[in-house]
Amino acid sequence: MLIRNGNRKLPSDARGAALIEFSYTLPVFIFLMLGGMELVNLALANLKVSRAAETLADNAARVRSQMDENDLDQIFTGLDKQGSSIDLKNKGRSILSSVQDNGLGGGAKGQTIRWQRCFGAKAKPPKYGAEGKGKSDASLKNGIGPTGRQISAQPGTAIMFAEVSYDYDPVIFPKFFLQREIRYEAAFNVRERTELGITNVKGRPLKSC
Repeated sequence: MLIRNGNRKLPSDARGAALIEFSYTLPVFIFLMLGGMELVNLALANLKVSRAAETLADNAARVRSQMDENDLDQIFTGLDKQGSSIDLKNKGRSILSSVQDNGLGGGAKGQTIRWQRCFGAKAKPPKYGAEGKGKSDASLKNGIGPTGRQISAQPGTAIMFAEVSYDYDPVIFPKFFLQREIRYEAAFNVRERTELGITNVKGRPLKSC
């Protein structure tokens, strides 16, 4: 007579458990990894735009004696090479303004944007005004820059004020990150510049805004 043991257990086999668990966690791991790569790429783009603004203002401030359109061509050419890895020329807008004291008194005293030049295909107007603003009034009474942090040039000198804007396109997750504008500003005092205007000795095309 055959006696069956009802309490007998089937042999256990856990060889596929790890594979099943891995298959569940793999999509999450990939999403987190790619998302991290996107964040790193965004951080690098911010760094490059920030450095581009600083370099633009600094290089313009280093021109001694007097600024010429040829000097600006060289400065913007250098900026183009610096920003080539993010295509700053075609996806960005770089604005350089020479901010000076308007030389007026009383209620009209303030700053003026004596000259202004732009570079890049992005359609972006200057945030604080176009060339000539403040020339005959106090529209730039407190200087140029964000409210509460404006800067002003002393009489007889000038500030090179740079605005750089860039359209960042997500590489991996465009639906999650969306396109966004990265924008930075920078300013430097000119170094030993004796003439604060701008010349065009070689008749170069103006990079007007």
